[in-house]
Amino acid sequence: MNARHAASAYRESSVENAPPIKIVRMLYQGALRFLDRAQAENLQPSDPQFVYLLTRVEAIVAELRVALDPRPAPQIADNLEQLYLFIEERLRQAGVEQNKAPLQDARKVLENLLDAWTRVEVNSR
Repeated sequence: MNARHAASAYRESSVENAPPIKIVRMLYQGALRFLDRAQAENLQPSDPQFVYLLTRVEAIVAELRVALDPRPAPQIADNLEQLYLFIEERLRQAGVEQNKAPLQDARKVLENLLDAWTRVEVNSR
């Protein structure tokens, strides 16, 4: 087994065995990383890398949205869904307009959600 395969197997195992709250936090962190990379792009007309990065963020946010379970707390799930839809709209706007400005709004929401989920985990110990 080479080092790359071992590292990949370790990452896969750490995700599969992670508690759900940690996975949610990892998804937020990943979305923020892709968003930061998109914001760092030197925008050129129809920049494929910028669009690719926005697509990655949108895929993560869409996954978080469809994974919502409204049964335990319908109002919280509805509020989260509205926030995710807002983020998705800002990402689409940035992509269509080839403009980074809407990404600031999306980033603020993602940061606040990550902070909230981090506090939930700390408080549940």
